[in-house]
Amino acid sequence: MGERQPELGGVWKRVVVVGGGVAGSLIAKTLQFNADVTLVDPKDYFEIPYASLRSKVEPAFAERSVIYHKDYLTNGRLIVGKAISISNSQVLTSEGHQISYDYLVVATGHSGSFPRTRRERLTEFRTEHEEIRSADSILIVGGGPVGVELAAEIAFDFPQKKVTLVHEGSRLMEFIGAKAAVKALQWLKSRRVEVMLRQSIDLDNLSEESKTFETSSGESIRADRLFVCTGNPPASDWLRETFLKDSIDRFGNVKVDENLRVKGYKNVFAVGDITDVKEIKQGYFAQQQALVAAKNLKVLMEGGQERKMAIYKASPGKIIVSLGRQDAVAQFQYSTWIGLVPGMIKSKDLFVGKTRKKLGLDPRIADR
Repeated sequence: MGERQPELGGVWKRVVVVGGGVAGSLIAKTLQFNADVTLVDPKDYFEIPYASLRSKVEPAFAERSVIYHKDYLTNGRLIVGKAISISNSQVLTSEGHQISYDYLVVATGHSGSFPRTRRERLTEFRTEHEEIRSADSILIVGGGPVGVELAAEIAFDFPQKKVTLVHEGSRLMEFIGAKAAVKALQWLKSRRVEVMLRQSIDLDNLSEESKTFETSSGESIRADRLFVCTGNPPASDWLRETFLKDSIDRFGNVKVDENLRVKGYKNVFAVGDITDVKEIKQGYFAQQQALVAAKNLKVLMEGGQERKMAIYKASPGKIIVSLGRQDAVAQFQYSTWIGLVPGMIKSKDLFVGKTRKKLGLDPRIADR
């Protein structure tokens, strides 16, 4: 760890960041030379989430997108463990660690289950790749951006596979404009992906050996491999028995003010997908929130006036959904594009190089 230089008052303020995802990793990295930073995460790595689908079809891609926390957190502390509770001065982990804080940042994103170590995660990608490679038919349940991008990745790299996408909505990706959804549907159909709308699969009564799946309309689908892409709720259940229990809305999001502080608290921030900010839950926006919160934490730690704190303004609905390695569909505020131009923005590298650069890492070199 690098040599710490204390602030003017002679004592570092203690900042604990819970969650090492897109937002948590960036805020910890940004503040590590301005405070006594501790990052608490159940994993020893940060995974760039918008690269995970490519890693299923190309496991080597994950060598750059799955990053040890220690590689960018060179002047902070890492505790690999799950936060299970907080008080107004400490964070408690499942391993019994009690970490005191002056400022707390909640950045736990969405719930999900991931391996503890980077090595295990890379092995998981290799296993999934082999399952895709050996399957003749693949079923994807869920037609949001994740389901659409996964279907596109498989259809592009394995055009001989029979890929079926089942979605209960009347169109793909309902939260974006209809024009973008139609263009994505047309692209998938042009790659022989069968898209079944207004249908669902009963996922509660499946066995691990299931190869035949029945839709809500009674149709049977045979698939060698199933991927469920229906989304996960915010990872806020662990807060429901804490002093922040009244700060969670009915959707499980943490309520924040314009400065990204949890409403009603001066020293507790929340950033990323767990917040109730009214914008599309995307990695780019999570990073922007992290940078605003980091700026505001610096103001407070330096004794600045609250009126100098930055205001986070929710971004208008813009989204880029990659379609394989060359194409993408992009919805901006006043236009929708599909094809190579938006594909050049995202699909080739999926912003992995840019994300690594923000963390102070070489954008091209894979981690060891």
